[in-house]
Amino acid sequence: MTQATSGTAVPEIDQRAVEALLWTALPHAKGCRLVLVSGRYREGAPAEFTTRLAQDRAADGEPQQRRIHVSHQSSVLGIVDAWQNHLARHADAAGGGDVLVVTTDAPDTRPMPLDLRGEAIGRSLLTVDRVEIVKQRFGAVDVDPRIRREPWLADALLAAEPAGGWLPVGSVLTLDAAMHALVHARIGLGDGVSTDAVPLDVEALLTWSRTPGGPARFTELQMEERAGLTGWLERAVGDSAPLLLALAQAGRGGDAMALGVVAAVLTGPRATPDAALAVGALFGSVPFRPDELRHYTRAVEGVLARWITQATAGGPRSAEARTGVLQVLEQADGLADRAGLREALADSVFLPSGFRARLRALAATLTPRPGQRAVAAAEAALHQLRGHHLADLLFPEQVQLAEMAVRLQRWLTTGQAGIAAGSGAVNAAVHAHLGDWGWADRALNRLWAGDGAADPHVNEAYRIVHDAARARRDHLDRDFAQALATWTQHATSTAPEGALLVEDVLRRIAVPLAAQRPPLILLLDGMSSAVAAQLGEELGAPRWTEAAPEPGRRAAAVAAIPSVTTVSRATLLTGALVRGGQSVEKDGFAAFWRKRRHEAVLFHKAELPGPAGHRLAPEVIAAIAGDGVVGVVLNTIDDALDHGQESSRGHWTASSVRYLSELLDAARGQGRPVVLVADHGHVLDRTLEGPLPAQGVESARWRIGRPGEQSGEDEIQLAGPRVLEGGGTLTALWREDQRYTPRKAGYHGGAALAEMTVPVLVLLPSAEILPPGWSVLSPEAVTPPWWHDASRTGANAAAVPPAKTPTNKKKTKPAADDLLFQVPGAAPAPASPLTLGAKVVDTGVYAAQKQFVRKGPEKKAVAAVIDHLAEADGTLSLAAVSAAAASSGGRAPRNAEFFVAALQRLLNVEGYPVLGLIDAGARVRLDIALLKDQFGVTA
Repeated sequence: MTQATSGTAVPEIDQRAVEALLWTALPHAKGCRLVLVSGRYREGAPAEFTTRLAQDRAADGEPQQRRIHVSHQSSVLGIVDAWQNHLARHADAAGGGDVLVVTTDAPDTRPMPLDLRGEAIGRSLLTVDRVEIVKQRFGAVDVDPRIRREPWLADALLAAEPAGGWLPVGSVLTLDAAMHALVHARIGLGDGVSTDAVPLDVEALLTWSRTPGGPARFTELQMEERAGLTGWLERAVGDSAPLLLALAQAGRGGDAMALGVVAAVLTGPRATPDAALAVGALFGSVPFRPDELRHYTRAVEGVLARWITQATAGGPRSAEARTGVLQVLEQADGLADRAGLREALADSVFLPSGFRARLRALAATLTPRPGQRAVAAAEAALHQLRGHHLADLLFPEQVQLAEMAVRLQRWLTTGQAGIAAGSGAVNAAVHAHLGDWGWADRALNRLWAGDGAADPHVNEAYRIVHDAARARRDHLDRDFAQALATWTQHATSTAPEGALLVEDVLRRIAVPLAAQRPPLILLLDGMSSAVAAQLGEELGAPRWTEAAPEPGRRAAAVAAIPSVTTVSRATLLTGALVRGGQSVEKDGFAAFWRKRRHEAVLFHKAELPGPAGHRLAPEVIAAIAGDGVVGVVLNTIDDALDHGQESSRGHWTASSVRYLSELLDAARGQGRPVVLVADHGHVLDRTLEGPLPAQGVESARWRIGRPGEQSGEDEIQLAGPRVLEGGGTLTALWREDQRYTPRKAGYHGGAALAEMTVPVLVLLPSAEILPPGWSVLSPEAVTPPWWHDASRTGANAAAVPPAKTPTNKKKTKPAADDLLFQVPGAAPAPASPLTLGAKVVDTGVYAAQKQFVRKGPEKKAVAAVIDHLAEADGTLSLAAVSAAAASSGGRAPRNAEFFVAALQRLLNVEGYPVLGLIDAGARVRLDIALLKDQFGVTA
């Protein structure tokens, strides 16, 4: 509020301006009820209204309402007359508090009577300072001087004030606070509050561009206000704001993000004059400079990348983020088609068409006879495919399928081409199948399912790889069948030629475990090596520690013959070559353990379900909580195949095997080791023709044979003490894609590696119950090197030596022969160069860190872990870290997680993340560069 001066143009005044003046003036009125204002009252504004003024308080402290009368007069006489009329109308006590506001545009008010001036507040003609009014409306006592330098801003703030008024901003109304409030009220951008915690950034601006009415509201503003908002948003948000607001002004706000995706073609390697013309046509009348477009496309891509991360990570905003991504990219693909830019955008890391182009490029690298160059090209194409931002969000199945194809390309260039005949051939083959070829089966099963969404060229490339790998597997199965036929003639438990027989699994695997803690034996009927590979990958660290009697590999047994449930399952559970059903299995299982002074109980499928509210029967839970050995038969896999229900794309998980997760949790809660074992494997239905015509058919994969009978080219005759059907002689199919009976989802009973190999996985809740002489298995040790490419996991990860239980060995003196050949005075052999780990643990920094870790690991163990992590490109599983620590000559850590926690206290100097856990705590990652920097060492 200021005094009016002659010659000043009078402003237009509305009700809010009057209220703001009264708010300021009435505290100094001392009973005056006349306010003279230089200005013109807006036409249509109310002549009477009531308002609450904070300075007028009732006895209870609440603000009182005052009635305001407004009159506009263009002369001094009119002002005098209006005042007299007001006094006459409101002379009574009830109206004594009414206030008269007279606005005037009279050119000269100096002749105004002195008594009238004496009645007026301030005894003068007041002028409207809109910035002061704005300040009052925000409840501030001071105002940012930059607001006065924006002549349009005060009017805009007064016009945009919400019905409930502006939110208080504190003692000073800053320009940023005013603009935050204005853009929210005017165009619905942001939340109207200026705060560092919720910044108004490019993501908020791009999100606003996709709202139904936001851009349209922007176009309705006056040109000066639009320019002012654009300038401020450019300063607040960045260089992408002007182009976005120009698109909004042109009515293209809804397409703004999609246009940013398409326009990225001009910043990539395929930028051409034709592409520039096509992009210009899409933008229409909206002009842009190259640098402006570059900033804008980067902003759009950055926001899309954040949305994709949110969508794939899950959480409360994942569904919203996913919807936003899909809508924007669908629009962008449509715009690209309309402009003829589909080919130019083939390198796009956002467009679905870009993903499909990368998938076709990968398919072009696949070949039935790959060499190292072809594999390298496939690896590079797969890396490009994974790098597409939609790979995990929209196309995880397609990426997994492509990974399986590339894995088979690697497998076709590595490994054993056949099975050598002779003693030990069967044992070597089943171990090779569990540790290598079964992983190829896993990839083959996935590749067979194909991708219905892929184009024909991609699916044809997958078929070529599948058929080449299948041919190699058939060659291995043929060699195995021939070795099996020779071996079966004389193989027994006393002369197995090194093989673990299915009837010896309990004796060789479960009994040593029972000496530590009675195990839970989970028999997964029909679990093949491919399924075991999937489950083993899922059921590892950090919850379970995998172990085996032999270092570096899982146990693999040979099924009884024929490899059917009534033969091989009964044989495994009783520990003897027998045939029979559930009663034979129960009695034989209990008798086997009774001989070894253990109580034991075996549960079958019908005994597992619990009552309402319980997944497992109380008897099962009680048995696992007891002190006896517990066996459970899970038929999910075998039943699914028998009823024509192959698992989803050949993929089995713990959750898809009914009761498996619950049983594992119960065992872990009781500290029990778990033996996860099959009775036989299975082959999936891959037959394209009807069943083979044959005599003496007893099952899908075997028939009664007669000694000396000529077998077909896909069959093998098996005879000997391990053949429990057909009078000791039968004929079995070794080729996977053949059968004798009507079609089902899968089969067993034949002589293929996938049917005869019995996987055995041992899971320990703690390494403390590792039997003497056994080894801890790391994921790296049981995964074939070709399964993961070196660029992702470290080529040397599998080289970590297995952790064994320690044996007490006394140090021996040098042999006499060694002393005889020492040359007096000869120079000692040069010392080996210090490894990275040895350098770290010898630093003063490490010694200082050691002071804060009581009873920490030995220096040599820490050095060994650092060295093995460095060899594996910085990443190892928990089990591999434990094995690395044990390789230094000490004892394997009892608790791998506690051991890693101690390593973190030693290596994470000043809280820097040198060492940490990833993949939900299953793997350990070492930042090698940061380690060297923190400890001041070089490689």
